[in-house]
Amino acid sequence: MKRTRFYGSHRALGGRMIEFFGWEMPVEFKGIIEEHLAVRQAAGLFDVSHMGEIVVRGKGALAFVQHLTPNDAGRLSVQQVQYTALTTPQGTFVDDMLVYCMSAEEYLLVVNAANMDKDYAWVTAHQGGFDVSVENASDRYSQLALQGPKAQAILQPLTDINLEGLKSFWSARGKVAGIDALVSRTGYTGEDGFEIYTTSEDPAVILDEIIKLGRPLGLLPIGLGARDTLRLEAKLMLYGNDIDDTTTVLEADLKWIIKFKKGDFLGREALEKQLAEGLKRKIVGFELTEKGIPRPHYQVYSGGRNVGQVTSGTFSPYLKKSIGLVYLPVEISGIGTEIEVGIREKMIKGKIVATPFYKRGESA
Repeated sequence: MKRTRFYGSHRALGGRMIEFFGWEMPVEFKGIIEEHLAVRQAAGLFDVSHMGEIVVRGKGALAFVQHLTPNDAGRLSVQQVQYTALTTPQGTFVDDMLVYCMSAEEYLLVVNAANMDKDYAWVTAHQGGFDVSVENASDRYSQLALQGPKAQAILQPLTDINLEGLKSFWSARGKVAGIDALVSRTGYTGEDGFEIYTTSEDPAVILDEIIKLGRPLGLLPIGLGARDTLRLEAKLMLYGNDIDDTTTVLEADLKWIIKFKKGDFLGREALEKQLAEGLKRKIVGFELTEKGIPRPHYQVYSGGRNVGQVTSGTFSPYLKKSIGLVYLPVEISGIGTEIEVGIREKMIKGKIVATPFYKRGESA
């Protein structure tokens, strides 16, 4: 298994390590519920160095990114960040990702760890005809995510970047704990926070200094377990569960990342056709009204008919209720629609609810 450059720090902090798509990563430190609540109420620090980084450079960089993705990278200013996807000609997902505009001729694509090799192969396979070079820079980068309402207060003393002036989905270069880094106001938790990228060979000092400064303010190191429950509360998609190469961007309730007016892109024709004909299914959120915990692949029923399966599901530590996502036929996808989830040979009642389940600033 591969290890991130923070592996020693995880061991020292008591992290329980598991295999995660070829990486040895911490799944928890103090416990998923305690870590989850620390992020909602104070702050949490995540090692996300397993994520992939693909660098696109050249005079054709913008045109190439526009070809690969449905969102409009032409709207990005230098140092601005955008959520988007790599799409197939069918309008489905190769992956979802962030695009960083580093300069007029350089873009950084941040993709999921599970898809790194596949994504790089996809990008290079479509490179022909564009004046670009493509580099898989994943092994050079380490990445930390500092998330939560106290994230700015914890990070500011450690960096020369003015975090107060750093808007959501913007980035800046500077030093963090004396190490050159790229810091963006982005995250995967539904909270305010920052993601810190560095190509330093020894970046552990950043993690150690953040932990040292943050602990008195309630910060905890966070594992993969709480990362998943946090992102689900915020209805942030997980590739392989909620989106994949069988689900279109429209079905995944991500129409807002499609900019048809920008011109052609992979999947445009298929998505325009689906939009014109109308969706047959879409992803929705639900909560259980009876005791039980929905897990991925549990079957979902409506009126005694099997209508889908849970894509993501858990007991929400913050909301204290069982929640999940499911693709349903559009005619039964309205808020308030009653459903049932098959859990251990029992039919557990639930209902469709508005998403995201959790919004920053709202009480549980």
